[in-house]
Amino acid sequence: MFSMEKDVFDEKSSGIQQGSEANRPTVAPMGIRPYVIPGVTKLYVKIPLDRVGVLIGKHGEVLKTVMERTKTKITVDSTNGIVVIEPATPATTPLDLMKAQDFVKAIAYGFSPDRAMRVLDEDQVLIVIDLKQYVKPSPNHLTRVKGRIIGEGGRARKNLEELTGTYISVYGDYVAIIGDYESANAAREAILMLIEGRQHSTVYRYLDRVMTQIKRRQRFEYWTKSF
Repeated sequence: MFSMEKDVFDEKSSGIQQGSEANRPTVAPMGIRPYVIPGVTKLYVKIPLDRVGVLIGKHGEVLKTVMERTKTKITVDSTNGIVVIEPATPATTPLDLMKAQDFVKAIAYGFSPDRAMRVLDEDQVLIVIDLKQYVKPSPNHLTRVKGRIIGEGGRARKNLEELTGTYISVYGDYVAIIGDYESANAAREAILMLIEGRQHSTVYRYLDRVMTQIKRRQRFEYWTKSF
């Protein structure tokens, strides 16, 4: 379907990993703050051509909103789908760049702009499952598995979203999830169970149990932080 280009930071960017591991900031030495350099630090992502218009939005409004929220400059080449993300100011942080990158990837994996905006929140993550890693490379097998995840009339996907409080997109040979770290990983595990052939009812019971534990733990953490 499409390939995600490796993210590349310029080597002068202190505190940032290089090459294929550049998709997350490293922990800088004590007292040294990771920084990015306008005009030098850049991330590259390749998206499907049919998602370019969605990323840009009507009159460029989607791209403008994301750039303002992340303090980044995003350039889209509509002929080859290459997206370049770079800091707009010296105040732009590595996290800002990562969030902008996650938004671009969320659009690439089929999310609407409204849903993709959620990944810009600090506590939200994007998780992607490549179905070809779990299913035989046959169109029939992939179609069957995607059908199990989506369900008749989209019912299964909707149930997964409601049980976990996440957003789920099935696009091409990928399943993408947006949510808080614990909930998104619970949704990921549930989808892997469906891929393995587990019954939907079994998966829903699993999620009901796991999400109850997660919500209980989150309430406890919120309560302890209040005192």
